[in-house]
Amino acid sequence: MDLSNPSQENVEYMIEGIKSKLKMASAAAMQASAFSVEQYEDIQDIYEVAMGSDRLSISQVEALVSELGRLRKK
Repeated sequence: MDLSNPSQENVEYMIEGIKSKLKMASAAAMQASAFSVEQYEDIQDIYEVAMGSDRLSISQVEALVSELGRLRKK
C-alpha cells in the first residue's frame, strides 16, 4: 500500500496494522475512525516504529499505545 499520500483510508490501514503488531488486548477500543488525517505524519511515525521491529518491549508497546491515545479524536 502506498502510504505516501495522507488519506483516511491510509490512517485506518496503519492503525489496524499497529493494533495487529502490538497484539493489543484493547484493540476494540482503538477504532481507526477515531483518528484524523490531520495527525497523519504522527500516525505514520508510530506505524513505522511498530512495524520496523520484530519484537517490541513492554515499555515500547506502552509508549506507542500512549502516543496513539494522545492522537485520538476527542
